[in-house]
Amino acid sequence: MIHILNKENTILNKFLAQIRDRVVQRDSMRFRRNIERIGEVMAYEISRALDYKTQIVETPLGEAAVEMISDKVVIATILRAGLPLHQGFLNYYDDAESAFVSAYRKSSKDGSFKVKVEYISNCKLEGKTLILVDPMLATGTSLVLAYEALIAKGGEPEHTHIASVIASEQGIDYATRHLPARSTTLWVGAVDAELTSRSYIVPGIGDAGDLAFGEKL
Repeated sequence: MIHILNKENTILNKFLAQIRDRVVQRDSMRFRRNIERIGEVMAYEISRALDYKTQIVETPLGEAAVEMISDKVVIATILRAGLPLHQGFLNYYDDAESAFVSAYRKSSKDGSFKVKVEYISNCKLEGKTLILVDPMLATGTSLVLAYEALIAKGGEPEHTHIASVIASEQGIDYATRHLPARSTTLWVGAVDAELTSRSYIVPGIGDAGDLAFGEKL
C-alpha cells in the first residue's frame, strides 16, 4: 500500500515548500527543523495504521480508559541524511528502539555508481514494527539494501513502514518490486517524475545530507 500525503490539504505542504525553496533551504538549521517537522507529521499519519490496546490510567479524580499503541516500534534510518527525519519520528515514538545503516554511493569513472553498505547497528526485529525512514527515495537501491541488511542481522519484522519525504516514480516502482508486498507500507510526502543521470530527483530538493550538514568531500 502506498500513501502520498501531499495529495490532500495538509500542513506538511508548508514544510515541503520550504525544503524545496532554493533560498530558504540555505539555512541549514531551518532545513533540518523542517525535515524533523515532516517526520513528526508522518509519524502521526503512520500511528493511525498501528495496533492499539486499552490501558487504564489513574487520574487524580478517577480512572480513564486510553487506547495506546501496542506495537513494538523500531525506527531505522540511513546515515547521514536521515538523521533529522529520524529525530522527528523519535519525538513522537519516544519509547521506540533505533537502528542505523551507513550506505554510500561508490562512483565509477564512467559516472555510474554502486551503493555500498558499511555499518549496521540494530536490535532484534522479529515480531516488531519497523519504520525505515529516508528523506529521498531516488532509485530505491539504497533503501532496499538497507532493509536487507537490517533483516539479515535482526530478523524479519511483523510489518515495515517506509517513510520518505520525496520520492521518484522510479524509486517507488523499485521499492514495491523488491520489498515484501504483504508486510510493507510506503508513506511519501510527495512524488516527482524525473531522475537525472546522477540519480537526483527533479525538481526534488538537491542533496539532503549536504543541505542538513554541509557539503561532503
